[in-house]
Amino acid sequence: MDDFAQALEQESYRFDFERGKVVKGTIIEYTTDGAFVEIGGKAAGFIPLDEIALTRVPDIAAALPQGEPLEFLIIRDQDADGQVILSRRQLAIQQAWDELVELQETGKTIQMRVTGSNRGGLMGQVNGLRAFIPRSHLMEAEKQSLNDGTADELVGQTLTVTCLEVSPDRRKLVLSQREAARTAAMKTVEPGALVAGTVVNIQPYGAFVDIGGLTGLLHVKQISRNTIQAPSTVLTVGQAIKVVVLDIDEQKNRLSFATKSLESYPGEILEKFEAVMANAEERHAAAQPTAAPPTPEAAPPD
Repeated sequence: MDDFAQALEQESYRFDFERGKVVKGTIIEYTTDGAFVEIGGKAAGFIPLDEIALTRVPDIAAALPQGEPLEFLIIRDQDADGQVILSRRQLAIQQAWDELVELQETGKTIQMRVTGSNRGGLMGQVNGLRAFIPRSHLMEAEKQSLNDGTADELVGQTLTVTCLEVSPDRRKLVLSQREAARTAAMKTVEPGALVAGTVVNIQPYGAFVDIGGLTGLLHVKQISRNTIQAPSTVLTVGQAIKVVVLDIDEQKNRLSFATKSLESYPGEILEKFEAVMANAEERHAAAQPTAAPPTPEAAPPD
């Protein structure tokens, strides 16, 4: 029975202190190459110098104060004496990936510090993790720096970005500066607003209109109250246009526009496009619903 109880105790210890588990502990002794940590096992755990933080620390005591409860990740199973190897660096990396996965889901922006460049884009760091912004997802100024060969001047700067791809298993983090700027600009646009833009692309189903860095779709059914067979019969690429913001999808970063509400009669924009655009502001204001006059209060009884 004693042998059985001892075996159970050993199995329980292995389960509680196996690789990949997070444990709490306190520093009990510093050494030249790390520190011993009391974690409640039959032997103290050990954290090497290069596992204390994301970057090498000059002062162990400052990074791992004695008597302060801290969390550690077990990165090597117990040896013959029951000692395990611990890490706070890999715990921080794990937590950073978890945060980035959440940021990608919510679409929130983060800051990337630029560390270098290559022909394909900019390299950087986010919370100690290596990251990359493809050339196609840079803003024009940064893209021009790559073209001019002056991207080294960007090293050390921080850029506002959103996550395109977060893959903890492959340690791959791809970011977008362009989408971050688009997200910020989306917050300045309101549904129902009249905005000026330029036609940048025409497809059978509608035209894409740029309104100062933001591109949205003017669907063929939203151009006129009359039926249009093809947007190209009315619009041309490079044409100036005023559109009404019909809908904003912040989750997908999509805008949709309309011009048919500017018409005085169905088909007017097909016949008098320039005239409709010339006084679009007056037309848009006239199309807005007017507030009902306040109901007069009933006179108090005599």
